[in-house]
Formats: sequence, C-alpha cells, structure tokens
Amino acid sequence: MRHEGRYSNIDLFLSFLLGGVIGVGLALLLAPQSGLETRKKIKEFTGETKEKAKKYAEGIKGKVTSTVEKGKELFGEKKSSLSAAIEAGKEAYKKETERLTEEEGA
Repeated sequence: MRHEGRYSNIDLFLSFLLGGVIGVGLALLLAPQSGLETRKKIKEFTGETKEKAKKYAEGIKGKVTSTVEKGKELFGEKKSSLSAAIEAGKEAYKKETERLTEEEGA
C-alpha cells in the first residue's frame, strides 16, 4: 500500500512486526541453550505474537466498523439534504414555468 512515495501505517507496522519476529527468531536460534529450551521459547513467543496480532486485528476491525457506520450516517444525512434540495428545485421550476405560462397567456 504505497501512496505517492509514502508507506501506510499498516506497511510500517507489518515491517516492524516482521523485523521483530526475524530478530527474536535469530536470537533464540543463536542463544547458548538446549534445543528443547529453544523450541519451548519459540512456542511461547509464537503464542504471544498470535495473541498480539489478534488483538491488533480486532482493534482495526472495530475502527473500520466504526468508520463505516459514520460514513453510512453521513451518507444518509447528505442524501436526505440532497433529496430535499432536488424537490425544492423541482417545485421552483414548476412554479416558474406556471408563472411564465400565465404571463404569455395574459
């Protein structure tokens, strides 16, 4: 999601997250400990990362839902205003047409 030479917040977050995962993975693999301990730490880290990602996704979903609802409300308001303006324009046109017809007939 690149726009005009800039990266979006999601791109930056995913890059940060990926960098963190790679860094932690390398640190765990290169640390002086047994394979069993390393696998245990990787499982723990993976579980924590999944939970954090899930919470982040839920937060984004909530924000998107809220934004969509606000958009729907705004659309409804603007739609009714536009409908009222169109009806007023039609009525004004009808009255003006009647007035001009009466002037021509008189």
